[in-house]
Amino acid sequence: MTRLSSFCLIAALSTLVGCASGPAKDETAAWDAQRLYTEAQEEQAAGNLEKASRYYEKLEGRAAGTPLAEQAMLDAAYMHHKAREPGEALAILNRFELRHPTSPATDYALYLRGLVTFNDNLGFFGLLNQQDLSERDQKAARDSFEAFRALVVRFPQSRYAEDARQRMQYIVNSLARSEINVARHYYERQGYVATINRVQQAITNYPQAPALELGLYLMVRSYDALNMTTLRDDTQRVLLQSYPNTRYLSQGLPDQSRPWWKLW
Repeated sequence: MTRLSSFCLIAALSTLVGCASGPAKDETAAWDAQRLYTEAQEEQAAGNLEKASRYYEKLEGRAAGTPLAEQAMLDAAYMHHKAREPGEALAILNRFELRHPTSPATDYALYLRGLVTFNDNLGFFGLLNQQDLSERDQKAARDSFEAFRALVVRFPQSRYAEDARQRMQYIVNSLARSEINVARHYYERQGYVATINRVQQAITNYPQAPALELGLYLMVRSYDALNMTTLRDDTQRVLLQSYPNTRYLSQGLPDQSRPWWKLW
């Protein structure tokens, strides 16, 4: 009897534990779609990004087939973007494009995709290292550019188009600067042919970028080091025609040896 009583007690306790550890009650179960959207917006306004995104994602299913569901998807993607969760944001945007290819909010979806991959917030350590977009992952920059370009081409009158154009220009300049950074790396290691090739690639891909001033100067110096005087003089003429106020010919390369702690 003692053993039987002990067994029954253990079984009863196990049942209680199982009940206690069951799935939590969904507080939104009785809410209609409009209340769920209102609550999500309130959480967003309060800065509770995780909770807001969870409500928006619930709303996506609860209001399926309505414009509210489309808006909920975009709001959820934006919440993940603000929370620095680009993978989750892009997954939602991919799903949005598949489910709503003709949505009137497609221009905003493209703009948001560009923002998610653009993400130019470098933070404190980026400032210390003088890091900019040209020194970071170039694939993300190109993905961002393609999203903004799709927006500008497909929706030139969109309210987001002008900002997209400005961001595209910034990305182009940064990608050109990346090429010139690599060219300078080769030049400082006496890889003069590689320097020239890299600058020529930047000229072909980004013909109007400001970074080409330094690129042309690196070409002048590289041709000079290779004793290719005709090409050196031709390149110098192009440099002076394109940038008549250039200081590189008189001052040389800018110093990049500033101490890590010197912020001014």
